[in-house]
Amino acid sequence: MTTPTPADAPSRTLLRAATRHSGSRTVALCLVSTAATGAGLLLPTALGRALDLVLARAPATGWVLCCAGLVLLLALLDGCQSVLVGTVDARTTAWLRGRLTRHVLAVGPAVTARFGAGDLVARLVGNAAQAGTAPAARAALLAALAGPVGGIVALGLIDVWLAVVFLAGAPVLAALLRAFARDTSRCETRYQQEQGRIAAALAEAVDGRRTIAAAGTADRETARILRPLPELSRAGHRMWQVQGRAAAQAVAVAPLLHLGVVAVAGVLLVRHRLSVGEVLAASRYAVLATGVGVLVARLASVARARAATGRLGEIVTEPAPAHGSRRLPPGPGRLELRGVTARRGGHTVLAGIDLIVPGGTTLAVVGRSGAGKSLLAAIAGRLADPDDGEVLLDGVPLGELTHDDLRRAVAYAFERPALLGGTVEEAIGLGLPAPSPTAVREAARTAAADDFVRRLPNGYATPLADAPRSGGESQRLGLARAFAHGGRLLILDDALSSLDTVTEARITEALAGGGSSATRLLVAHRAATAARADAVAWLDGGRVRAVGRHEELWETAAYREAFTGTASAHEACP
Repeated sequence: MTTPTPADAPSRTLLRAATRHSGSRTVALCLVSTAATGAGLLLPTALGRALDLVLARAPATGWVLCCAGLVLLLALLDGCQSVLVGTVDARTTAWLRGRLTRHVLAVGPAVTARFGAGDLVARLVGNAAQAGTAPAARAALLAALAGPVGGIVALGLIDVWLAVVFLAGAPVLAALLRAFARDTSRCETRYQQEQGRIAAALAEAVDGRRTIAAAGTADRETARILRPLPELSRAGHRMWQVQGRAAAQAVAVAPLLHLGVVAVAGVLLVRHRLSVGEVLAASRYAVLATGVGVLVARLASVARARAATGRLGEIVTEPAPAHGSRRLPPGPGRLELRGVTARRGGHTVLAGIDLIVPGGTTLAVVGRSGAGKSLLAAIAGRLADPDDGEVLLDGVPLGELTHDDLRRAVAYAFERPALLGGTVEEAIGLGLPAPSPTAVREAARTAAADDFVRRLPNGYATPLADAPRSGGESQRLGLARAFAHGGRLLILDDALSSLDTVTEARITEALAGGGSSATRLLVAHRAATAARADAVAWLDGGRVRAVGRHEELWETAAYREAFTGTASAHEACP
């Protein structure tokens, strides 16, 4: 017996919801499959009756036509079953992918940090397709089980001793099938886990393709990506071994049961308790009652779907942040962090942070690498939640705001922005309900992006795929998107790192000089950027060591060491 995992309950809930999504078609599939099983159970009786009449030289036309009708009905039901299986699989898979994609986007960076981008893609694409077969596989399994049960009942109706003989060996067959289902589920889970590892490594390599090319380590990276391949092969071979062994064991038992039924039927025929047609029907029902090949295939399908659903359930266990119902009152955008503590991987990154950013001012956050600057920026705009403490915007805790109010109030720009949309204009206006061309162009001018955008083949209408750009130009488009978004709080998470010093100075001066009325939180690595801010928060050892003007903090040697290159930083300091 397998031990339940934490993802079992969410996976079952997810599967029930997916089944309800295609409920009518799944019910239709069950009815069609059951009807096909019923027609298959009637056919041996009809054949036996027709044979008895033929041997007795009695009119058998009606029973022959009945047999022909049942064969035709079976063919028709089989076609309907194939169409319904494909439809249910496609609809369920599409629903699962949509449901999980929305959940992943709602959870945000935490889910990527837990699973990795490659493994997430493998789950949302491959595992969702396998899990999508679960409703149809279960319906088919029920029909496959109805065949053996119906066969045993039919044997009992012909003669009770036929059913007794079969049932004497049925427990052995049931035990074999149960062990097969358990072992297959375990092997399939292992196989899918190794697939996820390969996908995760491949995604990392694709993301770092330039580094790999520059280092000349393509062969080494190929070996790293394919390192789980032997284990994947072993898991695959193990699945086939389990299936082959189960089939071999069941096939060894099934003929014995069949022979036992036929032998007893022969004895009863000799004693004139059965007719020749009934012996034929009993032989056919014994075949249906064993039904091993169909059951093995159905059980394998259910096991694969169950293992895949379990991996999807692990994603669902990652909770999405809950939002409140409060609206943001009028205010200047005052940001306040109270006792904010955040842990990552069992390590405390931020410890008891207390920080106030007055509305309409610019605060630069500086510190050594690993000091928690990006995490603080994520918490400040609720891209992540603290483990302790709270963040308030104009006196309202961020967790109590509605989703729409929160996202309208906070704009972000990142070091490596993801530019989404069909054209450059759509990328800048992303997230705005009705972005106006004037607002988009004004934001681009503030971000020093207007000049290079106008040089593109179709200007702002240029498709992103046809807009070659450097890292600095991509950052400027990300900044333009944040400026176009507006809001009360603008958070720049190292969003100026790829800009040249002249462009950076233009943008920071525009911000400081009223280019934006929002409160601004800047993660800064350059002394020049910190110098232009109204105040600087110096992070050190997970705590705010000091808050003040850059030129005041510069007098402390440890503060100067927080910047890369003390000498060059000193030269940049006014």
